[in-house]
Amino acid sequence: MNDEFDQYNFDTLAVRAGQIRTGESEQSEPIFPTSSYVFGNAAEAAARFSGDEPGNIYSRFSNPTVRTFEQRLAALEGGERCVATSSGMSAILSTFMALLQSGDHIVSSRAIFGTTSVMLNNYMAKFGVETSFVDLVDLNAWRDAIKPNTKLLFLETPSNPLTEVADIKVMAELAHQHGALLVVDNCFCTPALQRPLELGADIVIHSATKYLDGQGRCIGGAVVGKEDVVGADVYGFLRTCGPTMSPFNAWVFLKGLETLRLRMEAHCRNAQILAEWLEAQSAVTRVNYPGLTSHPQHELAARQQKGFGGVLSFEVAGGKAEAWALIDATQMVSITANLGDTKSTITHPATTTHGRLTPEQRSDAGISDSLIRIAVGLEDIEDIKADLLRGLG
Repeated sequence: MNDEFDQYNFDTLAVRAGQIRTGESEQSEPIFPTSSYVFGNAAEAAARFSGDEPGNIYSRFSNPTVRTFEQRLAALEGGERCVATSSGMSAILSTFMALLQSGDHIVSSRAIFGTTSVMLNNYMAKFGVETSFVDLVDLNAWRDAIKPNTKLLFLETPSNPLTEVADIKVMAELAHQHGALLVVDNCFCTPALQRPLELGADIVIHSATKYLDGQGRCIGGAVVGKEDVVGADVYGFLRTCGPTMSPFNAWVFLKGLETLRLRMEAHCRNAQILAEWLEAQSAVTRVNYPGLTSHPQHELAARQQKGFGGVLSFEVAGGKAEAWALIDATQMVSITANLGDTKSTITHPATTTHGRLTPEQRSDAGISDSLIRIAVGLEDIEDIKADLLRGLG
């Protein structure tokens, strides 16, 4: 993060950080759709490739538009360095591949995105990396799972889709006591609501596809942390292996960051109203949302976050048939597994986002057949209620 931006607050950073105007004096950040860059002479080319001279080399790992996005997100998260990737999953993969080797061990929450679980179980295991899964909010379970070869503690908070909340400061202390790094997926909150690095986390991961974009337009990811870890190891993996963010997508994400805080406040406001309304519906047996006083980690979320987020989940009486019937009864809310949109989305986690897990794995993670997840958008809240009421009546 550039020192020149240290003086500014969040909203200014979201609009200004990272921008370097070209000779055209543009107001909006430009897109640099180029694969390569021209050097003044052979000596300059050699100096760039060796690292003796800074400058662009090849857009797989150096592009001005992508760099602007990286610097802006690093500023918002309070990190020294950001590496942008082609997707949220590639951000997680890049982190694991850069920092782990055969024989290493990860302790991960069970309450993570289903595809992340599949990555750990089916693919990282192929490279000799073992993962132990524990209850997100059971500190003793985390402590008992740590081994001498544990290198990373990995979690999402709030979790997907049950919105459980982990104490990041306590988890960071535990990781550091054992010489491990704490990696936090901050997708649900974004830096507008939560800054894990300030609480002691070592690395923050984003699916930029979600709230950082905010309108469901592009796929991307990001890893944020210290220069000596993210700037060296994770960037080194990206430079060699190439899970690269495109310049166009980076530009779209830059535009999304400009309105991030405003959108997150609106998402939180709508989600709070909807969660309280759902709790009063007779067909609903449980609502998971940190903003509710009934949520087990409500007080922790109130301390750790500036808002409770835009995602909630709830269970209906019955099972899959009843959950599907409610989803199918909606006419406005989008039936899609994506989240973070201005448009509200609804999905059945057991058969979509967590559908590749075994029934036992879903049960361990608390993903029941009656569970429905809603990412509450920016439509009029009364219209969202009315749409859900079609299946709740």
